[in-house]
Amino acid sequence: MVSRLVLVLGDQLTAGLSALQQADRSRDVVVMAEVAEETDYVQHHPKKIALIFAAMRKFAATLGEEGWDVRYTQLDDSQNAGSIVGELLRRAEETGAAEVLVTEPGEWRLIEKLKHAPIKTHILQDDRFIASHQEFERWAEGRKQLRMEYFYREMRRKTGLLMDGDKPVGGKWNFDHENRKPAPDDVGFGGPMQFTPDEVVEEVLALVEARFGAHFGDLHPFWFATTQGEARRALSHFISKALPKFGDYQDAMLADNRFLYHAVISAYINIGLLDPLEVCEKVAEAYDAGDVPINAAEGFIRQIIGWREYMRGIYFLEGPDYPDRNVLGHDRDLPALFWGGETQMRCLSKAVEQTRAEAYAHHIQRLMITGNFALLAGIDPYQVHAWYLAVYMDAFEWVEAPNTVGMSQFADGGIIASKPYVSSGAYINRMSDYCKGCAYSVSQKTGEGACPFNLLYWHFLNRHRDRFKGNARMGNMYRTWDRMDDCKRETVIAEAEDFLKKLETGETV
Repeated sequence: MVSRLVLVLGDQLTAGLSALQQADRSRDVVVMAEVAEETDYVQHHPKKIALIFAAMRKFAATLGEEGWDVRYTQLDDSQNAGSIVGELLRRAEETGAAEVLVTEPGEWRLIEKLKHAPIKTHILQDDRFIASHQEFERWAEGRKQLRMEYFYREMRRKTGLLMDGDKPVGGKWNFDHENRKPAPDDVGFGGPMQFTPDEVVEEVLALVEARFGAHFGDLHPFWFATTQGEARRALSHFISKALPKFGDYQDAMLADNRFLYHAVISAYINIGLLDPLEVCEKVAEAYDAGDVPINAAEGFIRQIIGWREYMRGIYFLEGPDYPDRNVLGHDRDLPALFWGGETQMRCLSKAVEQTRAEAYAHHIQRLMITGNFALLAGIDPYQVHAWYLAVYMDAFEWVEAPNTVGMSQFADGGIIASKPYVSSGAYINRMSDYCKGCAYSVSQKTGEGACPFNLLYWHFLNRHRDRFKGNARMGNMYRTWDRMDDCKRETVIAEAEDFLKKLETGETV
């Protein structure tokens, strides 16, 4: 007699998942399903769909080998109900089960669907994270500002990572000032470990090609890890080959090197193939062994137990309406260049080209190229959010929405960021080689050929002056703007307006 259904989602591919831990292998039935409702709510990159489906199929096979009764539905199954709830109801009718166990999903959208499903559903805490919702709420209570740095210190204390008693190793909590070197002339890392597709992966690739071949993004080549063992090998490869220089160059960008010293394992962590704490412990061990410097180890660990945990905390603290926030009132449509449309802006062209090819761009490419441009140009933040959610392999709403809506687009009014992440072309030029060979001149402030970032930067500050003029971190920017003569300010505004009109009408910019 079947007792319950145990739902395992595509980003919950972890043996220690709370729903599996609370289930009875001898009586309960595991339900896993590839459904159109999850592939189609945004236009996901084909590589992202392929990674999740391939990893799901292999995880299901592993569970079966361990004695679980697994009912797995492939996307092209004629009986596929098309939705997670539909599949649960179909399997309940098939097995006679009257209850469902599920670990909490990472999106309010799916949580609400499961809460209102016409079958008794127990939503369990996702204990794969270091901080529970309750811990984050306690930390946030009574604070005027929810700054990541202070939350990160609590996570360091809790985990003991890079700690010497109650003091941080190296005497400082944060070594970020050492991690801002511009792009190097040579990169001594060949990139993340690549895996040859096996029969299961090839079958998934054929399905994805047939069903989602028209989506933005290149499906081939596909070289990603699809099992825990492969993901762990990819982690070891990164730690031994790239981590020593990761810190130095983590903010750098190169047109012809898409990975520099980055790990490209965030997708593996986010779908459950790698445990975040285990990853950080391996990095800390490499530091303790003298194999990597403190700025690299600390910078990497901060991204996981700091930013990753903090973003999840904000997402669930703020509630289901968070992705809809738009305090700056930006309403311009996302331009075609984000989907590969022609642009003369080399930095944007290269960032989008890389995104299309790899379903990947590192944090500065997302924040200071595509995100910076979207914010300066006044693009609707929900459209920006939907784009990031669609095109990046590691994008799941609990982590993507706060990074985009809050940190990148300042649409939450400053819950995450103390000021907007905006810059002129000078920052991009300093941290990359994108400006070399661009149709625009990064050194030119106005006139024909002036870098659009230079124009849009001042246009943004001017149109939002009432909101930001009192921000202590932006005072110097406004003082610089005020020192310009009236004629120059008028020229900047007029040329920025002309650029934005071209953007709106679909002209190539």
